[in-house]
Amino acid sequence: MGVYWEGLTEAVRLLASGDSEIIGVIYRTLQVSGTATLIALLIGLPLGTFLALTSFWGRRLVISTVNFGMGLPPVVVGLLVWLTLSRYGPLGMLGLLYSPTAMVVAQGIIAAPIVTGLTISAIQSLNPKIRLQLLALGASRLQLLWLLLREARLGLLAAVIAGFGRAISEVGASIMVGGNLKGYTMVLTTSIVLEVNKGNWEIATALSIILLVLSFAITAVLTSAQQSGR
Repeated sequence: MGVYWEGLTEAVRLLASGDSEIIGVIYRTLQVSGTATLIALLIGLPLGTFLALTSFWGRRLVISTVNFGMGLPPVVVGLLVWLTLSRYGPLGMLGLLYSPTAMVVAQGIIAAPIVTGLTISAIQSLNPKIRLQLLALGASRLQLLWLLLREARLGLLAAVIAGFGRAISEVGASIMVGGNLKGYTMVLTTSIVLEVNKGNWEIATALSIILLVLSFAITAVLTSAQQSGR
């Protein structure tokens, strides 16, 4: 219990003192995970909507692949991104390895299938009669799409929450492609791993508390938006 209390005290001290290093780590965490979540939404929402509303040969295979991707091991994603961005990889000439951009790519790949899968479930859970009623009332395709998305907004916001949660909690792939470089690619999750390896349990606990509070605050805002739209 002593470690927990000391960690809580240290977390309060770091935040209250406005420690520049911890503020930078928090900002970088939000920047990387926020950007990755945005990319996952830009990919997952349109793709999930398309898969939920259309029918074509091989659709079940595509959806199965999406569902498989929802549980894709982060370390595998990290390895694939590392091989792709390494000096002799297909995109090695871009020089993106061990940079925040590489971390965004890895986290985006991890979060995108989750957003896609939950989007499919949210739209497919709607009553099929809604679509027929809207068409009978003369709704255009764009109007139909917009109204269906509004009806499924609770599930879509759940997809946003889940995607962000997966991105901000990711550590394995982030270390592999980011390198955990102080002042450049170090985020809260990788900082925690570093402090644990160094045996600084109080600092690791403090960073964990800060990460939990940060995640809860953002999730609470998204949940408030979700529940207010009921």
